[in-house]
Amino acid sequence: MPRYAYERLSAQDATFLWAEREHAPMHVGAIAVLESGPLRNADGGVDFARYRGAVESVLHWIPRYRQKLAWTPLEGWPVWVDDRHFDIGYHLRHLSLARPGTLAQLRELASRILARRLDRSRPLWEIWVIEGLAGGEQFALLNKVHHCMIDGAAGADLSQILMSPSASAPRQEPLAYMPRPAPSGSELLLDSLRDRARMPLAALHAMFDQPEGVSGLVGDAWRRTRAVAELVSYGLSPASDTPINGELSPHRRIDWLTMPLADVLELRGELECTVNDIVLAAVTGALRRYFFRRRVDVAKLDFRVAAPVSVRTDADERRHGNHVSTWIVGLPLAERDPLAALAILRERTAALKRSHAALGADTVMKLAEWLPPALIERGVGIANGPTNTIVTNIPGPQFPLYVVGAPLLAMYPMVPLLPGVGLGIALFSYDGKLCWGFNADYELVPDLSAFRDDVCTAFEELRNATVARYLQARTATAERSDAEPGSESASKPSEERPKRKSRRRGTAGVNLAAGGPAA
Repeated sequence: MPRYAYERLSAQDATFLWAEREHAPMHVGAIAVLESGPLRNADGGVDFARYRGAVESVLHWIPRYRQKLAWTPLEGWPVWVDDRHFDIGYHLRHLSLARPGTLAQLRELASRILARRLDRSRPLWEIWVIEGLAGGEQFALLNKVHHCMIDGAAGADLSQILMSPSASAPRQEPLAYMPRPAPSGSELLLDSLRDRARMPLAALHAMFDQPEGVSGLVGDAWRRTRAVAELVSYGLSPASDTPINGELSPHRRIDWLTMPLADVLELRGELECTVNDIVLAAVTGALRRYFFRRRVDVAKLDFRVAAPVSVRTDADERRHGNHVSTWIVGLPLAERDPLAALAILRERTAALKRSHAALGADTVMKLAEWLPPALIERGVGIANGPTNTIVTNIPGPQFPLYVVGAPLLAMYPMVPLLPGVGLGIALFSYDGKLCWGFNADYELVPDLSAFRDDVCTAFEELRNATVARYLQARTATAERSDAEPGSESASKPSEERPKRKSRRRGTAGVNLAAGGPAA
């Protein structure tokens, strides 16, 4: 066995390094808002030392947090090596908002932090403890982790490592960190040459690994070929140009909102669709309103959304990195009726699922394992054209989480902006809430708060349309029942029938008395 240790990044993980540009950092982020509670110190601030100790005590569960990048000679492929000079003090930052500590101040500060790239000479993560929110009653944790380390599902799991489901969980003592020796340049070169020799066979075997729901080698090959062809066709016909697409600036705007998850689940049951369908319908309605104010004729747009789809299997649960593919979904922005737009989206996502469209990007990434890095980097640039924005929905825990006893109130995810894409939308469900996070380019989307309000309005329009349809269907059913021959009501003269009182009643599918989403 070699005396050294390292891990090669997968092609999919590496693409997030090669996709990164000066004004397009490829880290994912999250802003968590917590009650200060037991973490408040005598001065009214956050006990940063206790929080640092809690993070140190779980770092052995997250090996990537103490590893940094190295590169193979000649080939230039990235690998993970242990950081012999790891310093947690560099990765944990502590600052405070000026009084009065409003959410607007937090958004402005977080947007500046998230706009900056991570230092590639160190492990690719940072956590900022930001105190002083709501007069000291609350504080925020801002997380930055490079996308080459985790995908959305892994990020949700990671949040449960750094947090606890118990307010009184005992803190463990940190384990001693023993970094493994890193390979020399010549050792990396010899290993990479050996890997290259056997990689085509390994890539072919990996490509025909049968994911859940796909059986038969020939059928799998046909589905993959068709999915790749469809993906290529999108690349050959770029999406429409819109005001939210263009060259990215160095700066960002961020915003967020919170919806009751129960409202979304009620709509899901009544409309017989998925939560993702409802999310896409709300985004469709919001973009329609937003583009109307910016004088855009949506009827002429071929507007496409990149919707990440997890392809993580049971075998991947213990593996780091990304295990995700992508659906490309066209949004029916020209459709005025929110229920009709939802029906179109429901059919499109169902068709993508039936055709195993997620196999397209998955196959490309598996084949990319044995392509030269320069060719992959060129392909990443081409792949940025087929979509206008990204919408990703990450399921999270439906129970409370705590940080050293401090309860987590909400967590707002932030997806990175690909070059040319000025708006990213990410969602995270947590403890009965659906948390929306919006990341936007400062110049391309100067009115992000207006778009956030558009999402709230679009969701309410969908809810109201659902209620109206339900009431209309119930009225029609009652009228048919009254008109049936032989029924008691039909046998009475019309003047003798008791008059009905118009009343709004809640149902199992639609909560007619519930309020709108809370921003």
